[in-house]
Amino acid sequence: MKSLLFVIPILLSFLTAEGKSYLCYRRSERIEIDGRLSESDWLRAPVTDAFIDIEGEARPRPRFMTTVRMIWDDTSLYIAAELEEPHVWGTLTKRDSVIFHDNDFEVFIDPDGDRNEYYELEINALNTVWDLFLSRPYRDGGKARNEWDITGLKTAVQIDGTINDPRDIDRGWSIEIAIPWQALGEYAHRPIPPREGDTWRVNFSRVEWQHEIIANRYRRVAGTKEDNWVWSPQGVIDMHRPERWGKVIFTTRLASDNPPAARQPGRGD
Repeated sequence: MKSLLFVIPILLSFLTAEGKSYLCYRRSERIEIDGRLSESDWLRAPVTDAFIDIEGEARPRPRFMTTVRMIWDDTSLYIAAELEEPHVWGTLTKRDSVIFHDNDFEVFIDPDGDRNEYYELEINALNTVWDLFLSRPYRDGGKARNEWDITGLKTAVQIDGTINDPRDIDRGWSIEIAIPWQALGEYAHRPIPPREGDTWRVNFSRVEWQHEIIANRYRRVAGTKEDNWVWSPQGVIDMHRPERWGKVIFTTRLASDNPPAARQPGRGD
């Protein structure tokens, strides 16, 4: 029995390493980076599974829904995220601040899937970004290059409700991102833009803090840890394990050829 108990975690870790997958279609119309996700391509791009706890399905289900869609063209990778949130707030306004000190949305990209030389992007509800590059994971001695920027990056946030106003209940916030291939190509070691069937390692994370309202302002509850919700589970509380990220498979098929994606029900539906 003891040997079986020892083997089970190893097997679970192996299975988790496979991660989730996503078929990324080509753009068939112009995308306006305004955070509204109003283009028909976004309606037809597949929707990811709702985010789960970073450690996996065995952990409590996230309180709020998060989903992502992706499309691409010859110039950029486009990412759209929808985050259910009854209290949208943010404090950080300076680029390259440690954005996960606010509630945030995060993107991780390892083009060649070798678990080294990967990119990270974090964004809060104020549309403040932190973009960085790591030559290898922290546990292998890697250090973040905060001075590295995604040249040509475009981001926008749309609030469904109000921001930093605790007097009402919000529905959430949506994010639209365009990341130029030219910036990703610096350490991709892969064809840029991708070819039919090319597969990249990608993951998405959402950091969510418990908050309190003091003098009509939002504030993190002291002494509490953040929740980490992700698309593809890591198995441990560590996003910097690229071998456990999901797989994005690029296709030259147009998003317009895909039927409209089914809407994920929110917690309030």
